[in-house]
Amino acid sequence: MKYLRKSAAAVFGAAVIAGPALAGDEIRTIELFSRPQASQPAEFQSIQLIAQEWEKLGLDVEVKVMPWEQLSDIVWYQRDKWDATAWQMVGRPERSDPDEIVYNLFHSTTAEKGYNFIGYQNAAFDKVAEEQRITTDQDSRKNLLFEAQKILVDDQPNMMLVHPKNAFAFDKTKFDESTVVEQSGIGIRNAWTFINAQPIGENKDFILNSGDNVIAINPLYISGGVDSWIFELVYDRLMRVGPDGLPQPWAAESYDWKDGTTLEVTLRDGMEWHDGKPVTVEDVKFSFEVPMSGEAPMYKPFASNIGSIDIKDDRTLVFNLNDASASFLTSSLAKINLIPKHIWEPIIEDLKTKDENAESHQEDMPIGSGPYKFERWLANEEIVLSANEGHFNAPKADRWILRIVPNTEAALGMLRSGEINFLAEFSGDPKVLEDAAAADGDLSVVSTVDIGFRYVAFNNRRPPFDDPAFRKALSAAVDRRLIVNAAFKGFAVPSNSVVSPALGFWSDTSLVEGFEAGRDKAAAMLEEAGYTLEGGKLHYPGDQQETLAD
Repeated sequence: MKYLRKSAAAVFGAAVIAGPALAGDEIRTIELFSRPQASQPAEFQSIQLIAQEWEKLGLDVEVKVMPWEQLSDIVWYQRDKWDATAWQMVGRPERSDPDEIVYNLFHSTTAEKGYNFIGYQNAAFDKVAEEQRITTDQDSRKNLLFEAQKILVDDQPNMMLVHPKNAFAFDKTKFDESTVVEQSGIGIRNAWTFINAQPIGENKDFILNSGDNVIAINPLYISGGVDSWIFELVYDRLMRVGPDGLPQPWAAESYDWKDGTTLEVTLRDGMEWHDGKPVTVEDVKFSFEVPMSGEAPMYKPFASNIGSIDIKDDRTLVFNLNDASASFLTSSLAKINLIPKHIWEPIIEDLKTKDENAESHQEDMPIGSGPYKFERWLANEEIVLSANEGHFNAPKADRWILRIVPNTEAALGMLRSGEINFLAEFSGDPKVLEDAAAADGDLSVVSTVDIGFRYVAFNNRRPPFDDPAFRKALSAAVDRRLIVNAAFKGFAVPSNSVVSPALGFWSDTSLVEGFEAGRDKAAAMLEEAGYTLEGGKLHYPGDQQETLAD
């Protein structure tokens, strides 16, 4: 990265002396959301540093700290009511293919209810995002994905910060180390570890932590990263992304591409729901038709390319796609949870008569077919799953217990005391974790660059964030290396692209290497776009009025 040294005041001062165009209204106070320091210290510190840099440009910035439940409710369901927020995309296995991030996070069709909660609209980007989905030649698709990444860099709908190096730890006296699985771009906190880790000793429980509460256990709605850990265990999918990052059959015994748009899938024999009823091809068809119908908006993009599903026999389905799909196995078959028709069909039919959709429903006792069964949920305390011993890949642990521990240092203390045996989230200083491992001798620490990323989401619907020039300037104001070193203690890599370097082939690293940042760079960009600094406060260009001021 390159960084200029001239101050924003100097740049804007020169502009004022030169007699800029008519200044518009002063920009109102910007609200910037973050989770609390106790639960997310790196995020909290990042936001403080970012606010300081924005204030140097002449903005008033109010940092609002709130728990995850409140923050996510505002950002997701009140899409026109916020300015900017810290956010993250976690490294889920199905994101080993970049389609979910590139298409679902930014395509205009997902802006109203889907993943594009920032309201980004760009017809040129939409076209590229659509084309990469149907391009099966890898090199050609790579070029399209590079083009998509470049458009996003030019528009800066979000302010990318870092790809974290996730640090995990476990008590190696409680597990056979050889059975703890590291997944490409994910680390050791993954379903393969949760299922296959072999406990040592009398206690056969897998006990882990989370700093965030679980908001819902709903196979048709994901409220956060922690939810996804549970879904992967309670619910099966036709495919599962393997430790190597490639999709492999799971509930599907096999699959066969008949041509570019016709996929035949054979269901594994003998599967049962947790209530003892058999898993049928009708259940599988229903599981995909619900998101196809729009009743599960979050999952609709993953089924949008399915034209129809035919049942061939009691174990075989045929997926008829509208277009060839380069990522269908990963982004659809390894993404959509299989749900029991006999439970969910009455729910869906009832919801069709109401304003709500399937995202609002919470089962008292979630029923899946996965390797773990739902046992109990004590709000703000713990979630307990028990082993489904009849599963084709039955877990080695008797129970999977998630304990909600908002304070990250407290979580480390619980690992050292034996209250948990797997540190699934640690957002504190990784050096503290390494020192603890060295002191105890019983702890094993594993770090990996995440598929996911941390970023500041700009609400593209609201001024001044509806102006790409403003967004680009605010992004350029922040030295990502400062964020890496000061907030993440070196356990992250700088980001300027939504595609993580952990995905290697698909990541355009030049977008990071060529990124110019610094206060003077940002000030110059604002000046060029017509923004002016008067009395130390940033004003809109020309005669533009502030429409959202209190």
